[in-house]
Amino acid sequence: MAKQSALPELKAAGWDSHSVAMANVRFTAMARRLPSILRQAVTLAWQASARDTLAALVLNLCTGVATAFGLLATRGVLQALFDAGPTLERVRAALPSLAMVAAATAARSGLSIAAGWAQARLEPQVLNTAERRLFELTTRVKLAAFDDAGFSDEMERARNRGSLAVQFLVRAAIDLSAGLAGLAATALTLALLHPLLLGALLLASVPAAWAAIRAARLAYLSNHAHTSRRRRLWMLADLMAHRATAAELRAFTMRPFLLREYDQMARAETVTELDVVRRQTVTRLIGSVFSGIATAGVYAVLGALLIEGSLPLASAGTAVLALQAARTALALAVTNVNRVYEEGLYFSDYTGFLERAGQRMPRIPAQRGPLPAPHTISVERVTLHYADTDSPAVTDASLTVHHGQTIALVGENGSGKTSLARLIAGLYHPDHGAVCWDGRSLSGADPDDVWRHVAMVSQEYWHWPFTAERNILLGTDDEPADGRVQAAARRAGAHDMIEGLPDGYQTLLSRNFRGGQDLSGGQWQRLAAARAFYRDAPVLICDEPSAALDARAEHALFAALRAGAPRRITVLITHRLANVRHADHIYVLRDGHITEHGTHDELIAAGGGYAELFALQATGYATGAAPGRPAAPRQANGADMPDAARQE
Repeated sequence: MAKQSALPELKAAGWDSHSVAMANVRFTAMARRLPSILRQAVTLAWQASARDTLAALVLNLCTGVATAFGLLATRGVLQALFDAGPTLERVRAALPSLAMVAAATAARSGLSIAAGWAQARLEPQVLNTAERRLFELTTRVKLAAFDDAGFSDEMERARNRGSLAVQFLVRAAIDLSAGLAGLAATALTLALLHPLLLGALLLASVPAAWAAIRAARLAYLSNHAHTSRRRRLWMLADLMAHRATAAELRAFTMRPFLLREYDQMARAETVTELDVVRRQTVTRLIGSVFSGIATAGVYAVLGALLIEGSLPLASAGTAVLALQAARTALALAVTNVNRVYEEGLYFSDYTGFLERAGQRMPRIPAQRGPLPAPHTISVERVTLHYADTDSPAVTDASLTVHHGQTIALVGENGSGKTSLARLIAGLYHPDHGAVCWDGRSLSGADPDDVWRHVAMVSQEYWHWPFTAERNILLGTDDEPADGRVQAAARRAGAHDMIEGLPDGYQTLLSRNFRGGQDLSGGQWQRLAAARAFYRDAPVLICDEPSAALDARAEHALFAALRAGAPRRITVLITHRLANVRHADHIYVLRDGHITEHGTHDELIAAGGGYAELFALQATGYATGAAPGRPAAPRQANGADMPDAARQE
């Protein structure tokens, strides 16, 4: 019995989300949906580039016409060559038709190249149009949408597979049109040669089409059957050859375990692939036998027509060439029917996401004038639920903060601090209650008008792959020539660190680029703080701004925050309570509720949850304090705490 893999069942990949539907669909179902899918593909391609879409379609049609013309001209050549008389005279008689064959062949080749050129021009434009339309929505949709797991999954499918499906669908649709044009050209040629030959072509196409569809279906089903195992192999390969895992792989002696898992998967994959090869070979053999029988039947019809004198020998030779061309065109058409249908399923993911994302866009109010910087922010009994959660993140919370004040939001993990801060910043809108700037509810304001007044130092900052200078300038079109960038970096304690990089402020901060550098967590956090200082917005949200900083850098950062506090409204979130002692007002949250509020001294005197948390932290700095025992009152007030803890 084979050993069970240690890897659990994998979640369905976005690029494979329709594999079950594709595995069960019948060709007749594909054919019914094809007109609708093709119409959508052509519509999108037309929007991307009407000129190139029209050129690709018309040129493919003209290629089919040239094919038909060349086949009919070939009949003229054969008629002249098979006619009675001296060889030289027959060759001379065939020259005009031969010239037409050469012209048709050249025209067909030129038209095919031109059609390929138009298609090659069209595909990147289609992809750009599709992705731009997607990103216009993902960058504008309400932030709350990203908390909905269903919306996030739809977005990943649309982004990772749906956008590419648009490009692949257009390509397959144009290839299908080329195959159908070629098939129509040969069918027309045979109908002109003898109507019975057209019927013979249709009958002969059945086994060829069946064999092509069967082979494609078998390949798809086999690929779908071991997709999960392939993904496991990719995961294991990434774990064994990645810089981020190299240290732990060695420290925890993971090498034997990972190699065993890899060998187990690889052996099973090899057995599966060998079985697939065997089944495909059998299918191709059966298809070849049926195709051979069908071809023999066609030639039997040709022979009967020749014997009866109903079909001249030249027309019979032309029919043979037409049948060969028809087989090539049929294979192209059948292959792309499958591709069009499959890509159409993923294209529906894309269009469906665009529709649902459009329903989650923020409401832009009627013309009410620009939103000025707030002098007073009031939170009035707000409640906020996240998608797919039972309990609210914030419940019936109220507070007020004025220009020049600093408020601190304090509480244990999951108490609702970040959620409340994002409500204040207008990143979320409450389910109940209102957040007002100078009496104007943010729910009725243009989000961009709100956010241009906000700067944020988040605990979940992104490592933007730009230069150090551009990281500080994010969100602005400023020309960094007035020294403001360096000034902001100095206030955040990042200037010396940036100057120490190989190219200073022009150093690329991503190892994905040649010469790029990476930073430590604390260095990235200083850069995030510098970005907020440069923005110099009237509302500053600091959510754990010093979590990755050393004591000296933390001290400098909070000193800079206090120095700039009179010019703005500051909302501070931190678990290091010594840093909130200077806040004008402190709000303590628990399970989304504001349970206490007041100044530091008032909350210490009240002896509630804030005093308990502060005393616990102060105990760690108190000399001789017993583990687990709260510090004495004078220590709780910070009198004996070192500078790094008091942040004086």
